Amino acid sequence: MTARFKDLALDATDHQALADWWCRAMGYVRRDSLTGGERPDDWPVPIVDPAGEGPLIWVNPVPEEKTVKNRMHLDVFGDPAELAELGATLIHPRGGDLEWEVMADPEGNEFCVFTPW
Repeated sequence: MTARFKDLALDATDHQALADWWCRAMGYVRRDSLTGGERPDDWPVPIVDPAGEGPLIWVNPVPEEKTVKNRMHLDVFGDPAELAELGATLIHPRGGDLEWEVMADPEGNEFCVFTPW
């Protein structure tokens, strides 16, 4: 084996706010809230599924804004209308050959939304 999956990482100019947004959107929590740890505000923020089912996501501070399409993205099950109410933007609606919606988080990171079974 050459490599195995560990975590996901998202870049953000306001990593604190984006971590909170993804926590609200997916029911995640800041990992430090579970461990009792604290980290400086300028450090990356790890967020986790409190049930332990989803992957760990690091929301990393970067100085530059997003300028091009993501080469890798998240796929989530969810309701596009509810995500839009939280601040996501619809980029491509479902239809034609597209069986999901493409949305962007408040910093423009694209993600695909699939209807739960």
